[in-house]
Amino acid sequence: MERFVLTDAQWAKIEPHCLGKATDPGRSGRNNRLFLEAVLWIARTGSPWRDLPVLFGNWSTAFRRFRDWREADVFKRIFDALSDEPDMEYAMIDATIVKVHRHGQGAKGGPQSQAIGRSKGGMTTKIVALTDALGNLVRFVLLPGHRFDTIGVAPLIEGHEFGALLGDKAYDSNWIVEDLNRRGTKVVISQRPARALKLPVDAEMYKWRHLIENFFCKLKEFKRVAMRACKTDHSFSAMIYLAAAIINSR
Repeated sequence: MERFVLTDAQWAKIEPHCLGKATDPGRSGRNNRLFLEAVLWIARTGSPWRDLPVLFGNWSTAFRRFRDWREADVFKRIFDALSDEPDMEYAMIDATIVKVHRHGQGAKGGPQSQAIGRSKGGMTTKIVALTDALGNLVRFVLLPGHRFDTIGVAPLIEGHEFGALLGDKAYDSNWIVEDLNRRGTKVVISQRPARALKLPVDAEMYKWRHLIENFFCKLKEFKRVAMRACKTDHSFSAMIYLAAAIINSR
């Protein structure tokens, strides 16, 4: 169990953002640190909530608490608290596909409204992520697995300034190139063979893109992310934020 335990340094940054602190109005939460470690256990193992070990307390209580924290955007605040100021000398964008476990299907509103779609791999969700120059997550969006990666680009780069943007040929789109040119941002995006007017690409800088691939590898060490078992996109996003917070703070 020790591999799931938060360090004292991590907890010091997280504690002010938890619900049910002694200084909050209403009932105080019981052992917020143990509860977060319970969520990390679920995230790391991919186990159903019903299989939560008894040392973490009642599984039903833990799930209801997770749902309350999810609705209050606590996991996003934890991610922000554990993430240092991003190094935006350059940024990288990429996407990864996760196959949706059967336990993650059937939510109200249908699959499309939960960022689930049918692709070659079956029912899948696409995570489109923006990382900084160190490969740490900055932002992400969820898309149904059959949607184009470029749909998620605009909300990821909006409001951010960076010296260059690195991406593979999935992001070789005229509107992306034009937007980056207007910003004065260097374009380091692999070109599609069909592009008539080839753009210069810094081959050495493009090699640095392995850092975002490394991030996805670390993210998928959390089985709850690697095999999406969360029915709603809000729950899945909460798991990604918590996992990424731990990755960014290592």
